[in-house]
Amino acid sequence: MLVLLGIGVVVLGFILRANPLLVVMAAALTTGLAAAWTPDADLATMYRAAVATLAAFGRAFNDNRYVSVVWLVLAAVGLLERAGLQERARSAVANVKAATAGRLLWAYFVLRQATAAIGLTSLGGHAQMVRPLIAPMAEGAAEAKYGVLPDRQRFLIRAHAAAADNIGLFFGEDIFVAIASILLIKGFLEQNGVIVEPLSLSLWAIPTAISALLIHGARLWLLDRHLARTLAVDANGRVTAP
Repeated sequence: MLVLLGIGVVVLGFILRANPLLVVMAAALTTGLAAAWTPDADLATMYRAAVATLAAFGRAFNDNRYVSVVWLVLAAVGLLERAGLQERARSAVANVKAATAGRLLWAYFVLRQATAAIGLTSLGGHAQMVRPLIAPMAEGAAEAKYGVLPDRQRFLIRAHAAAADNIGLFFGEDIFVAIASILLIKGFLEQNGVIVEPLSLSLWAIPTAISALLIHGARLWLLDRHLARTLAVDANGRVTAP
């Protein structure tokens, strides 16, 4: 049971709002040391456990060196934001009268789920799409209707933008047969004596994806209703929130 201390480290780190990378590293080291600890364990044993845990991190990084591409993407997004990408996104959507925060996020959700279903899982993401484009566009649609938004409603729109990306990807990628999640499900079921074909898993993921589309579409519709109910524009064009 001591290996569960790593979960406690994660919870404590997020409560204290510590750096997520440091929290994960500390949790992994805690789990590795707890797994090696016994009542008669000496200092040398614990030292070897710590070295083995760090070695596992090194092997994982070496086997997945392609993740360094993310840093190039973040640099490019940062330069685009400095050049006014978010402002352009807000102004572009503000000219579309039919656009609302919920409708725009629903359109992105459909696009995200559809592209994930054909294996194009990299065509979205929080760093690449949500922060620089989708969230500012959704905020711009709401600002065009209600003016300057209070922080509570602004953060609510951002949270829904992140959720649209997460849910669209999660329920869309399982439709694509050659995806890691399908192989993970197949391996887990086989370990427990259940033999299924990857194609069957993909086909049965379609009803789940459709359900996610309908349910999250309803949530985004309720988002528009919430904004309309909680925000009002006075005679001077200022937003008031009850």
